[in-house]
Amino acid sequence: MTYIEDNKELIKEVLDAYPEKAAKRRSKHLDVYEEDNSKCGVKSNKKSVPGVMTTRGCAYAGAKGVVWGPVKDMIHISHGPVGCGYYSWSGRRNYYVGTTGVDTFGTMQFTSDFQERDIVFGGDKKLAKLIDELEVLFPLSQGTTIESECPVGLIGDDIEAVARKKADETKKPVVPVRCEGFRGVSQSLGHHIANDTVRDWVLPKADEYRKLPEGFEPSPYDVNIIGDYNIGGDAWPSRMLLEAIGLRVISQFSGDGSFNETVMTPLAKLNLIHCYRSMNYICRHMEEKYGIGWLEYNFFGPTQIAKSLRKIAAQFDETIQANAEKVIAQYQTDMDAIIEQYRPRLEGRTVMMMVGGLRPRHVIPAFEDLGMEVIGTGYEFGHNDDYKRTEDYIKDGTILYDDVSGHEFEEFAKKLNPDLIAAGIKEKYVFQKMALPFRQMHSWDYSGPYHGYHGFAVFARDMDLAINNPTWSLIKNPWEAK
Repeated sequence: MTYIEDNKELIKEVLDAYPEKAAKRRSKHLDVYEEDNSKCGVKSNKKSVPGVMTTRGCAYAGAKGVVWGPVKDMIHISHGPVGCGYYSWSGRRNYYVGTTGVDTFGTMQFTSDFQERDIVFGGDKKLAKLIDELEVLFPLSQGTTIESECPVGLIGDDIEAVARKKADETKKPVVPVRCEGFRGVSQSLGHHIANDTVRDWVLPKADEYRKLPEGFEPSPYDVNIIGDYNIGGDAWPSRMLLEAIGLRVISQFSGDGSFNETVMTPLAKLNLIHCYRSMNYICRHMEEKYGIGWLEYNFFGPTQIAKSLRKIAAQFDETIQANAEKVIAQYQTDMDAIIEQYRPRLEGRTVMMMVGGLRPRHVIPAFEDLGMEVIGTGYEFGHNDDYKRTEDYIKDGTILYDDVSGHEFEEFAKKLNPDLIAAGIKEKYVFQKMALPFRQMHSWDYSGPYHGYHGFAVFARDMDLAINNPTWSLIKNPWEAK
């Protein structure tokens, strides 16, 4: 049999462990990529199978943890019981510049701490009081968002009315985000909901809220970085590259971003989106409303960095295009040295990925720059267009898995025996106990940045440390240890 047929048989073998009905449902979410087959056969953005372990988050996680949470100078209230707020406290390493507790609040957590009486009598008054108290405690905050948790939607609290009233009283934006966790099938709907609140509650008042920096004059080179959450400092090397080719970044939404940067976005000439899944909605709106074009870029690994810089520069004049070539040439020697150092140690090593957002496709070229091969990849909460975009990055025979279960992921790993697993924190210790090197690719395993030329140096070092750590010579896979 061919490699493709082998992997198709592997999928059937893994599904045999399920009851017939569950196996039939899950079979639609697993496939082997074939270049000759123009249609991707992986279904996505569907409800997880009850009883089958999923790594997905909820709408609240997508709205607060991803989109709104990194806006550093606003207070983000987890409206509901304490558990969700506690769990989401400082979870994604969204680096920012500022004085925490004074003018920035990214690693602080605010919750209305719902109790039983709030479920019975409603929490609107408590929410209003909380906003008043926060205004006294943190007068330099630039506004508030209210991320509602499940009970708030179930009892029907009117957070929109509270938001309007408190915005009038405080003269600051108060944005209600109706992101109860039970909504939708994953955190993906939370991204969409958060984008819609920017569309409906922020941008219509952008001219009123906006504070133009002193001496600000619009330029033809103004751009926004959209959907980079500055995990481990990712947005900073990306911004450096864009500014090095002559563009002016007027907004980072939302990593290390401020509320004023959010209302600056309509002034840009182009939206540059890194995480397509979480922010394409607001980019589409700005294209329709303001005529601002947008494009997706990939700053993982020197091959894609150069390709993306050229694609971005092509939207501007010859000066920017010439600058892009200079920047690419400037870093080429450094990149060649990094590849020369690490590729001999990583050449031919195989990787299985399972992450969220853009990583299951965007990181593939960075591995390939180091001579590594991705043999399986999939999304926690991807949509069909994510898998369509993934086809540009993967090779014949790559296994694709959507919302992969613990059983499926572990069985694929046992049979394919990759040299590295690149996934999330929930999977990390399972695979390390299986004696498989692992990198946590949601927040870079306490490392980073990974974006841009500077980030690739860190990425290459971390992959080498993970795979070539001498620890692995001391232990064996549990199924081989007997």
